[in-house]
Amino acid sequence: MMRIALILFLLISSYHLFSQIRPYQPILPGAYQTTQYLPLLKGKRVGLFANQTSTIGNRHLIDTLHNIGINIIKVFAPEHGFRGNSDAGEKLDNNIDKTTGISIVSLYGKKTKPNAIDLNDIDILVFDIQDVGVRFYTYISSLQGFMESAIQFNKPLIILDRPNPNGFYIDGPVLEKEQASFVGMQPIPVVYGMTIGEYAQMLLGEKWLDWKYIHKEDEQTYLTHLLGFEEKHKNFKLTVIPCKNYTHNSRYILPIKPSPNLPDMASIYCYPSTCFFEGTVLSEGRGTPHPFCIFGHPSLPDTLYNFMPVSKEGATSPKFKNKNCYGWNIYERDNEVLNNINNQLQISYLIKAFQLFPQKDSFFLSTQKSSLPDYFFNKLAGNKDLMEQIKTGKSIEEIRASWQPKLQAFKSIRKKYLLYK
Repeated sequence: MMRIALILFLLISSYHLFSQIRPYQPILPGAYQTTQYLPLLKGKRVGLFANQTSTIGNRHLIDTLHNIGINIIKVFAPEHGFRGNSDAGEKLDNNIDKTTGISIVSLYGKKTKPNAIDLNDIDILVFDIQDVGVRFYTYISSLQGFMESAIQFNKPLIILDRPNPNGFYIDGPVLEKEQASFVGMQPIPVVYGMTIGEYAQMLLGEKWLDWKYIHKEDEQTYLTHLLGFEEKHKNFKLTVIPCKNYTHNSRYILPIKPSPNLPDMASIYCYPSTCFFEGTVLSEGRGTPHPFCIFGHPSLPDTLYNFMPVSKEGATSPKFKNKNCYGWNIYERDNEVLNNINNQLQISYLIKAFQLFPQKDSFFLSTQKSSLPDYFFNKLAGNKDLMEQIKTGKSIEEIRASWQPKLQAFKSIRKKYLLYK
């Protein structure tokens, strides 16, 4: 009798367990939810911010919309261009999309946001870009400029949200305003754990959007314009089309590389930690098969990993082109890389490289700004502290502890704008 009862219990328990298991449900970006946004575009003149990642399945969003009769007037393109094959930092000219004949406006370089002429024949704006969830990846800066223009010129904005491949953790120093630049405009950590749609809502809700475009001719004119902007800000129509089946525990594998030097998930996972090398004399791996997973310098010990950067698409003139470099290849450490190196920002390689580098005074790249040197590394870090902490030999534990108060404050702000569990 006891045996029968036990068997029945196990059968019931098994049935209950398996009944709770849901079949696999693929993550679908906002662009796939066409029934939610096509009615908003019908009969409108559309301005689309997009690049090569703006797809539905294997088809580019611009082709899908164009072929079903959506009137796309022009396309706006971020860093790396509309097709995503330009070098990092390369200044791009406006041109025409060969497939559709639609004009393309570059919003990278001197011009980072649409102006009145760009938007005078536009009724509604759409933003659809795959981001990687790292503060110094410039697409969130492009998003901010796009939103500011949308507010200034009274254009409603639809954001087709996409998953954040680094959206499952939050880490790194929080940016201080004096270090604000196009590689970091807001007081957020290096890895901020939000999608583009969530981040846009935070920009709007926290009133972080900037009105520096207002020409300050005199105090009265400035105040009049400022009041006008605040009224437009209040009435701004933002619509976020969310992803389906995505949470902040998801490990989303990008179907298309978001830029030339992030060719795979290993590079995307390493990028938050190793992009700091862009602010140093070391190669960050551009011109190698695995950018941001390979890094080093000709002056480091030749007992380390040997590599040679060469000219490649998206990295035509990498640091130390055709020269032997010595350093590290963490791409080969598959398990660690795919686990995102323990889900936290790693500064151990940065510290080790500084310790081994023979000419420490020239390790951090600098330019002269007025009478003081200006360090790009500080723009990436978001503060002046990290560089000094490395120079003075602070431990990883001490450095990480210094981030925590501002990280906790950011997490409290972030909670208000999450769209996903």
